[in-house]
Amino acid sequence: MKTALLFLPLLTSSLLAQGADQSPTDADFPIQGEYAFDAKAIQKGPGVQVIALGDGKFEAVSFKHGLPGAGWEGKWAAVTHSEGSRDASGTVKFTGSDLTGELSGQKLRLKGPAGKELELTRIERQSPTLGMKPPKGATVLFGDGTNLFDKNKATEDGLLSQGAKTQETFGDFILHLEFRLPYMPKERGQARGNSGLYLQGRYEIQILDSFGLEGKDNECAGIYQTAAPSPNMCFPPLTWQTYDIEFTAAKFNKDEKKRKATVTVRHNGVVVHKNLEIPGPTGGAILPDNSEPGPILLQDHGNQVRYRNIWVVKK
Repeated sequence: MKTALLFLPLLTSSLLAQGADQSPTDADFPIQGEYAFDAKAIQKGPGVQVIALGDGKFEAVSFKHGLPGAGWEGKWAAVTHSEGSRDASGTVKFTGSDLTGELSGQKLRLKGPAGKELELTRIERQSPTLGMKPPKGATVLFGDGTNLFDKNKATEDGLLSQGAKTQETFGDFILHLEFRLPYMPKERGQARGNSGLYLQGRYEIQILDSFGLEGKDNECAGIYQTAAPSPNMCFPPLTWQTYDIEFTAAKFNKDEKKRKATVTVRHNGVVVHKNLEIPGPTGGAILPDNSEPGPILLQDHGNQVRYRNIWVVKK
């Protein structure tokens, strides 16, 4: 499976072509996003993630050697932060002890502590597995007119909402899933685009708008209460993202567990967990810890998370 990300120049129309069933946007939305020298030189760094915080307020998170999944080595202590505000002209001015600059017209002009100036451009990244077609022998759970989840969870524009569960149950499998987080700039933490993917109804892979955050076990792609993703590959809200998961169920001899469940997770094409052992069911599990197969569950926290192109290959 490919792991290289696709880097696209910003297309204004793509911000609008997200589908009718989505959260509303504002004047801050086109500013939020990722900034780099250009799509071709993205891995040569630096990279900046600009997070909308509501009412014209922003935070800029700067990565010296490229964005997560594209050069950054994952040392959060080396990341710098700057606060910014949008003025009447639409320009955002950032101030911080490590970095100052201005953002306008999709260009971020920075000045480092030594006075060096540089210009970054807003880009959009796309997962290399976005739109991946199911291989021969796969079971389509949602897509191309098929819906093996709860029927009342399908939306009018052909997507799947949070709170859906399959009737069919699964043991060992490979799963592909695409999701879109809502734009909720004034919310923080677990109130910002929260859902969760439950494997077998037991093990939660968190779904959350954690764009620009450190990446913890209760943030996007974290194994809830178990392991943080490395790196945090969360894209900005209203961007379609992917999970590609290889799961091996726990093995039991009667009531005695002989082997823990293991999982490998690719978030937007990048491995964030590799052969990770999961001690047992995570918080919110709907099934106990045993050898029985279980469903695929998309948790409902009331936030408008949307899903599409979901398929599974049984092993």
